[in-house]
Amino acid sequence: MAEPTLLFHISDIHFGLEDNRSLDWVKQEIAEQRPAAVAITGDLTMRARQHEFDAACRWIQSLDVPVTVEIGNHDLPYFNLLERFTSPYKRFRAIEHLVEREIDLPGIAVVPLKTVRRWQPRWPWSYGWITDEALARTLGAIDALPSGTRALVACHHPLVEAGTRGHALTHGGDHALAELAKRNVVGVLSGHVHDAFDLLRETPNGPVRMIGAGTLSQRIRSTPQSFNELRWDGERIDVRVRSIEDIPTPDMQIDDVPEDALPPRTPEEPVAPVQHVPRTDPPVH
Repeated sequence: MAEPTLLFHISDIHFGLEDNRSLDWVKQEIAEQRPAAVAITGDLTMRARQHEFDAACRWIQSLDVPVTVEIGNHDLPYFNLLERFTSPYKRFRAIEHLVEREIDLPGIAVVPLKTVRRWQPRWPWSYGWITDEALARTLGAIDALPSGTRALVACHHPLVEAGTRGHALTHGGDHALAELAKRNVVGVLSGHVHDAFDLLRETPNGPVRMIGAGTLSQRIRSTPQSFNELRWDGERIDVRVRSIEDIPTPDMQIDDVPEDALPPRTPEEPVAPVQHVPRTDPPVH
């Protein structure tokens, strides 16, 4: 029997409040284990400042393995509204060939799904929002895969429409999960909540597995810094949470996606200014 395909799933590295011990540890693990791919599911920076992106891009470029990078809500311009609406992704330029990149491997492909938006008709804008265009791109990419190839969808926000008390988290999440359930999808990778999880979400078209990664930043929630080590054997994905504190996987995974998906704010973090919400959304590039 062939060796399982090894993939790493990391998220929320948050340069600006990064944890260098964790980053050095993960970089060493990548160098030693040589995964077939690394999926980074967003929030490369804290406030999308140029020096944060420069540091994040240098770290990503040093990994020397195939990488796909998804966009997180912290990666859109935070203080410069003009840039947010006219050129929100220009600071990804050094790694633009990795952003929302599909990675095709034997029997499985990592396919991106964008869950961020420059603005949305609710506050805060940190919540997920899946546009019709973004979902169509992802479904089209899955439908174009060779027959028998499974898809592993990578996005930033968990595709949860409502929490346990009805608070909307990712607009369009339920619809996206239902559409993914119709297809050959083995799981959906995400970040955002800073704790790992491995959950089966029911939809009208069947269940979809949701796999969340923790954080490699100082902004921990209820578990220490970690990443997911995935092994694909041709039939299913095995998930092992690799914690810098060497805590067993079951103790690292939370039981549900939290309604309040934001980790505690640290003293170093500025409070977000209140913005006036425009009435139209510019085209997504």
